[in-house]
Amino acid sequence: MPIQYRFYPSLLNTFSRYMQGGNLSVQQLIDSINRVPTPTTAAQERGTSFEEAIVKGTDEERFNPDIIKRVRKLLPRPIVDTQVYCQLEIEDVLFYGYVDLIGSFKAVDLKTTGSYQPGRFVHNHQNLYLHALKRKGIKLMEYVITDFNDVYVESYSLTHPIDRQVEEIRQFKAFLDEHRALITDKKIFVAPGENPDARRR
Repeated sequence: MPIQYRFYPSLLNTFSRYMQGGNLSVQQLIDSINRVPTPTTAAQERGTSFEEAIVKGTDEERFNPDIIKRVRKLLPRPIVDTQVYCQLEIEDVLFYGYVDLIGSFKAVDLKTTGSYQPGRFVHNHQNLYLHALKRKGIKLMEYVITDFNDVYVESYSLTHPIDRQVEEIRQFKAFLDEHRALITDKKIFVAPGENPDARRR
């Protein structure tokens, strides 16, 4: 089946939030699809800085040393690679993105949050990275999460169901087709004969 769409997890998670009635208008969703720039929030900036501190040691004095130590302890040893490109074909969709880091058998994504509820990532579209990385021997997708007071882990294996994510991908295709005239991000739709590969060049 030829690839007709390219989707990445944060976009699918935004659509999922919209479908679950998560305080998002159609216009906000379309702006998200079209990558309309929005100012970086303080929380987003702190999350990015925390990731840099953990992986590269950049400005780690900004954060609680105990939290840094506990998060690092949960990372794979050795870290085989960071910012790993993943792609997976699901029907006529190329699902793609970058996972923070991989070890020899698990992928880890670092998350920061203002408040944490258990099971937050059960239906996260990043869980599909696991299936994209299967051929690299990855058997586990772990989210290492901090609210800057404590550290939490959610771990998902290849047997964890992904039916809801696949169903949301189908619903998202229908939404895009219905609003096609408003979609300006050329990367979403794959033109006939175009190479669907989505990695950064």
